[in-house]
Amino acid sequence: MQKKRVVAVLNVVGALLLSSVPMFAQGANAGPNTATDTDIKLLREDIRAERKRLVAANMPLTDTEATKFWPIYDQYAAEVSKIGDARVALIKEYAQNYDTMTDAQANDLMSRSAAIDQQFPALLTKYVPIFEKVISAKKTAKWYQIDRRLDLLINLELAANFPMVDASK
Repeated sequence: MQKKRVVAVLNVVGALLLSSVPMFAQGANAGPNTATDTDIKLLREDIRAERKRLVAANMPLTDTEATKFWPIYDQYAAEVSKIGDARVALIKEYAQNYDTMTDAQANDLMSRSAAIDQQFPALLTKYVPIFEKVISAKKTAKWYQIDRRLDLLINLELAANFPMVDASK
C-alpha cells in the first residue's frame, strides 16, 4: 500500500514538472511558451507542496513526533527554497546568455552551478542530526530517502529540459 502511494505521488510530481511550460528558453529562440517568473514561482510552490504531501503520506509519525518534526521540516524547506532561488537565477542568466555565451561566462556559470549543487546535500546532511533529536534515526533515514529521491527526480527533469551549451559558436 505504501509503495503504491509513493509511486502515485512521484507520478504527480513528475506530471507537474512535465506539464509545465518550458523553463529554459534559448536566448533569441525563446518562444511564446517560455515560462514567466510567475509560472516558475507557481511551479516551485506546487513542487514544494507535493514534496510536503509525499513526506506526510510516507512518514509514520506519532502526534508528538509530528508536532516537533513539521516546524523543522518547514525550516529545512525554506532553506532549500533559498538555494533553489539561486539555481533559478543561474538558469535565467544561462538562458539570457545562451546565444552569446563566452568561454569566461561558461566557466563562471559552471563554477557557480557546482557551488549551488553542493549546497543541497550539505543542507540535507546538516538537518539529519536536527531531525534525529525529534524522531528516530530510521524515520530520519526515511525522510532523507524521500527527500533525496525527489531531488533526483527534479534534477533529472531539469537536465532533460536544459539545452546543452552550443560549443560550435
